[in-house]
Amino acid sequence: MEPMKPMEPMKPMEPMKPMKGLEPFWPKDLGDPSTSGSQNGMKYAFFPDKHRLVIERDGQVSTYDSGDHRIGSVSQSDGGTKSLTFSSQNGDVDLGSLKKLD
Repeated sequence: MEPMKPMEPMKPMEPMKPMKGLEPFWPKDLGDPSTSGSQNGMKYAFFPDKHRLVIERDGQVSTYDSGDHRIGSVSQSDGGTKSLTFSSQNGDVDLGSLKKLD
C-alpha cells in the first residue's frame, strides 16, 4: 500500500462582490420610507412626513393619502377579497378607507 500524498493547498477565494440593491418601487420625490415590507407578492412603503402609503400589487403602483395614520405593519386576508389592513397608532386601517391618489 502506498502512503497518502499531502493535499494540495486551497486556492484563495475571489472576494465577494457587493449585492446590488433592489430599485425602489415608489416615486423618488417621496424619499426614504419609515417602514416598508412585502407579503404574498404585494409591497408597501410608508412616508409619514408626506402622509403617503405606496402599494405595489401585481406590478401596479398606487399611492394613498394616509391622513393622520402612522402605518406600522400590514396584514392581508387570504380570502378572495385580497383586502389589506394596516396597523397605525389609531388601530387597524383598511386600505379601502384611505383616499387613492392615482
